[in-house]
Amino acid sequence: MAQLKLGKLPARKGAISLKFTDYIDLTKFPKVPDQFGHENLVKSVDWGMLGNDQAGNCVFAGAAHETMMWSLMGESNCANFSTKSVISDYSAVTGYNGNPSTDHGTDMQVAASYRKKIGILDADGNRHKVEAYLALPVGNLQIHLIALYLFGAVGIGILFPQSAMEQFNNGEVWDIVPNSSIEGGHYVPLVAKRDNIMCVTWGAKQGMTEEFFQRYNDESVVYLSPEMFVNRKSPEGFDYDQLLSDLQHLNPSSPVK
Repeated sequence: MAQLKLGKLPARKGAISLKFTDYIDLTKFPKVPDQFGHENLVKSVDWGMLGNDQAGNCVFAGAAHETMMWSLMGESNCANFSTKSVISDYSAVTGYNGNPSTDHGTDMQVAASYRKKIGILDADGNRHKVEAYLALPVGNLQIHLIALYLFGAVGIGILFPQSAMEQFNNGEVWDIVPNSSIEGGHYVPLVAKRDNIMCVTWGAKQGMTEEFFQRYNDESVVYLSPEMFVNRKSPEGFDYDQLLSDLQHLNPSSPVK
């Protein structure tokens, strides 16, 4: 059985001061379908572990997975990430140098700021930036699904129970197991709503129940990526310039560490 790591640092309430619900008029958008998502654009064999079996770099592995899917939504070639490229960003932000004593994990706000200002590095030497990022209300599934439908992916932090590791290894949907101990924090991109909520982690698609999400979600970020648009329209028909206009005054105050 492969060794799997976590790596999200504890949530800091208010670390991302800009709120999705403050900048998006939810009355302008149509009802979210019962099932949607673009996760199947990426072949299952192509997601990749991206170093999250070596280090607690789940926040940056998740960023790469989000970018892979966005690039295909935008009808480009799939962005090419490697363990080396993903670990390089993790190291740049956290000081990780390959020694386990330096493997402390990542603050989601710091990583989001890095993605906006510098961008994550792919295996071909290209950097991929997001235009903006906003916090979502913890545990509010309706708002998360609206954000997912609009922006293609949502990065969520979860307090990760031991039972979820066992369920992942057994190919089972994440669901609540009473009295399961919390092993640490983990970051996963939400990528679809099917019969369950779908995310990507450790190189594989993983389902979770609504109850699991609501119990264990402790912070969430939605990003505006220009890579998911074709002729400045998203696959669902949302206009990039309008979304960017809605968010154009965003200026995160927290510096990249």
